[in-house]
Amino acid sequence: MNTQTSTASRNTKVMNRFDLTSRLVARLKNEEAVIGGIGNTNFDLWAAGHRPQNFYMLGSMGLALPIALGVALAQPERRIFALEGDGSLLMQLGCLSTIAMLNPPNLCMVVMDNGIYQITGAQPTAAAAVSDIVAIAIGCGLANSAWADDEEDFERLVDQSLSASSPTLIGVRIDDNPGTGTTRRDPVQIRERFMLGLGVRQAL
Repeated sequence: MNTQTSTASRNTKVMNRFDLTSRLVARLKNEEAVIGGIGNTNFDLWAAGHRPQNFYMLGSMGLALPIALGVALAQPERRIFALEGDGSLLMQLGCLSTIAMLNPPNLCMVVMDNGIYQITGAQPTAAAAVSDIVAIAIGCGLANSAWADDEEDFERLVDQSLSASSPTLIGVRIDDNPGTGTTRRDPVQIRERFMLGLGVRQAL
């Protein structure tokens, strides 16, 4: 029995989360929403540049994709990005099937895979040895899923997702560098700012 992850995932370049997040943010020109998963994923989103359309999750492991799905369904004219870690996604794999079934074309999921639960002590995840996130996504019905070979390929896949007609999942292998900065932990401010950014609440 093969106990190794797919050749496709192992042959991709190991990249840096903050660099990839910065590249993503730089390509957003039309008030696209970005949902940052807990921990280092949203620390890097916070440091890459504040936008009213950024939502920074606090203490809700595995819910970046479900929250992004809700936003994508509520605002089908807006492109939505979800940034999630491999460990968090492994807690909520069922959401991939739900996203495939509902098929929101405006949703792009970026899964940052370093094979560890980094914040809690670098324990290995199943993605480190036996589970291929992209293969799982394809098996769930998300045919538009791929590993990014390198930074340039990542940018190409992001650009494609901005005009895609079905949900996109981009897997990226990343190093274990800590997140850049720390998200300000003010849930009310994060919520209010995001709602203003999405145009569902007016400034007082």
